[in-house]
Amino acid sequence: MKIKNQIKLSFMSIPENVTLARLAAAAFASQLEFTIEDLEEIKVVVSEAVSNSIIHGYDNDPNRVVNLLCTIYDDDVLELIIEDEGQGIADISKAIEPAYSTDPERMGLGFTFMQSFMDTLDVESIVDKGTRVIMSKTVPTRMAAASETISGNN
Repeated sequence: MKIKNQIKLSFMSIPENVTLARLAAAAFASQLEFTIEDLEEIKVVVSEAVSNSIIHGYDNDPNRVVNLLCTIYDDDVLELIIEDEGQGIADISKAIEPAYSTDPERMGLGFTFMQSFMDTLDVESIVDKGTRVIMSKTVPTRMAAASETISGNN
């Protein structure tokens, strides 16, 4: 896949920047022919991933940095990478289970939303080094066209 466009944002780990990240990602994604519903889902997954970095990765320390990398590939694929250098996740398979949270005040549905709203989700993490969440979504019209070509219905 060839890169068509890319942005990278680095911002302080404060709750106010969750909105910045979600709006920046949605504005960038709007270069593709995503539906309004798709763009709303993109906002949700970015909010969840950035919030996880701030709350769990950095334990709400406002003096840390979260990175957001948004890439559009030539086959109408959007890739989002949210990265921190925080506490990391000891057991990723446990962390992505629905309703699991290390904080009893939270519902633990962030990774569930990410899995259901995006085509792919990959979580890489090293304890005391940080976490990288990599998600991708293909424009639905391209997915349908690719599916028809594969099944021979073109």
